Amino acid sequence: METPVKIFACTQSTALAEVIAKAYGSPLGKVNFSRYSDGEFQPSFEESIRGARIFIIGSTHPSSENLMEMLLMLDAAKRASARHITAVMPYFGWARQDRKDKPRVPIGAKLIAKLLEAAGATRIITMDLHADQIQGFFEKPVDHLFASTLFLPYIESLHLENLTIASPDMGGSKRAYAYSKFLNSDVVICYKQREKANVISHMELIGDVTGKNVILVDDMVDTAGTLTKAADLMKERGAVSVRAICTHALLSGNAYEKVEKSQLESLIVTDSIPPKISHPKVKVLSCAPLFAEVMRNVHQNQSISSKFIM
Repeated sequence: METPVKIFACTQSTALAEVIAKAYGSPLGKVNFSRYSDGEFQPSFEESIRGARIFIIGSTHPSSENLMEMLLMLDAAKRASARHITAVMPYFGWARQDRKDKPRVPIGAKLIAKLLEAAGATRIITMDLHADQIQGFFEKPVDHLFASTLFLPYIESLHLENLTIASPDMGGSKRAYAYSKFLNSDVVICYKQREKANVISHMELIGDVTGKNVILVDDMVDTAGTLTKAADLMKERGAVSVRAICTHALLSGNAYEKVEKSQLESLIVTDSIPPKISHPKVKVLSCAPLFAEVMRNVHQNQSISSKFIM
C-alpha cells in the first residue's frame, strides 16, 4: 500500500504552505493550536497521520515561537506514529550562528539541528542556508535548495546590457561568482568592516562598475544596511543601475525606509518569510512551486539534482 502524503503548516507560514499544498495537489492538513493565558501553546493534528509521510512547513525566523512551533509539531507527529517526518523550512533561522567567532558564544545553528532531530525530523528541506556547512550539523538527510532556480530566469528576463554581479561582502563572493559564471558576466566584491552586528564602519569596492548594470546577490536582507550602502557606493562609482536579489527578506527595523531612500532600483526576494508590508521597490518571487516539486520528488524517490543550478 502506498504511503499517504499529508502537508501541514506552522502558523507563521500558513499562506506559503497553502500555495505549496495547492501546487503539490494535496489539501493542507488541519492543525489546532491551543493557547494558555501565559502564552504557552500546544499543537494537535486533527486527523490521523499514522503511517503517513508528513511535510511540516514553517520558517524559523524570530521570534523563537516560530522555532518552538516547528519542534512541537515534529514531536506530535513522531508520537502520532507518522512514518516519515520532513521539516520543510524555507528559511532556516539562527543560521548566522554557524561557528565560534569569539570566545564564550554558542554555535546556535548546530543546536537547532540537534533539536530538530531530537523532536522527530527524519529529513530537512530548506533553501539558501547562510552557510553551506550547516548541512554537516545534521545526521539526517538535508535537501539544500538554491533560490538561483528562481532568480536566474528572472535576471535573464530583464535583458540587461553590461551586466555585473556583485557581492555586498566577502562572505558572499562564492555565490556571486556562481551567478556570474552562469550569466557570463563580470563580478565585483564589496569589502566591509563592522563596528558591531548590523553596524558597518567602512566599505570599499573591489572592481569596476562604471557603465554597468549591477545586481547584488545575497542570501538574506535584515536591516538592509549593507545592501543599501553597497548600492549607494556603486552608483557613486558610475553604475548605471543597481538591483538586489536576496532570498530571505527579514527586513527588520527601518529596513524598508533604507531601501526607499537608497539608490536601489528594486529588491527582489522570495516569500520564504511572509512579507511585512507591500513596497513598490520590493518584488516577491514565490518559492512554492520549487518546494512542491521537490517534496513530490522526495516522496516518489526521484532525483532532485535538477534543482541545484549552483
